[in-house]
Amino acid sequence: MIIAIIGAEIAFWVLLLGGLATRYLLGARRVSSVILACVPLIDLALVVLVSVDLLRGAEPTHAHALAAVYLGLTVAFGHQIIGRVDVWFRYRFANGPKPVKPPEGSTEEVKAIWAEWLRVLLAAAIAAVCLVIMIAVDGGAIPESISTISKHPYWGILHTIGIVTGIWFLAGPAFAGTGDPALDRPENRKTEVQRSDAP
Repeated sequence: MIIAIIGAEIAFWVLLLGGLATRYLLGARRVSSVILACVPLIDLALVVLVSVDLLRGAEPTHAHALAAVYLGLTVAFGHQIIGRVDVWFRYRFANGPKPVKPPEGSTEEVKAIWAEWLRVLLAAAIAAVCLVIMIAVDGGAIPESISTISKHPYWGILHTIGIVTGIWFLAGPAFAGTGDPALDRPENRKTEVQRSDAP
C-alpha cells in the first residue's frame, strides 16, 4: 500500500508537469486540459485499490490509514497546487506574471492563512470520514483507552489528525489578527499574480 501511495504521488506530478509542459511548451492547450483533467483519476484509483484490499480481508495497517490522509490532502490542496505550479510555469515559460506572496501583515496574507487552514480542515474531515468507514468495515470496535487508540492504525491516525489540525490552527490563524488594509494597496505589491486558469 505504501508503494501505491508513492506511485500515486509520482503519477500526480507526472500528469501535472506533463500537462503544463504540453500547454506552455508545445502550445497544445486542449491536449493539456485533457491531461490535467486526468489528475483526479489518481485519487479514484487509490480509493478503489484500498477498498478492494480491505474488502478482501486485509489486516488494518498504517499504510491503509495513510492512504486516507493522502486522499484528504490531495482533494483539499490538489487544485491549489495545480494553480500555483501553473502560475510558475506560465511565468517561466510563457512570459506570465511573476509569482509573489501577499505583503507580510496585510489582510490579504491573513485571508491566505485562514484559507490554508480551512483546506487543512477539509483534508482532515475527508481523511476522518474515510477512516471511520474503514473502522466500520473492520468491525467498528471502539478503543477503551488512549493507549489502545495509539496501537490501532486507524484510530491512531484519526487521533493524530485531530492533534495536527489543532496545532496548525494555533500556529496559523489563531493569532494572525486581521491584518493591515494599507498593505493591500497596489503600490505595496511588486507584481500582480493572475489567477490560474488550469482545470
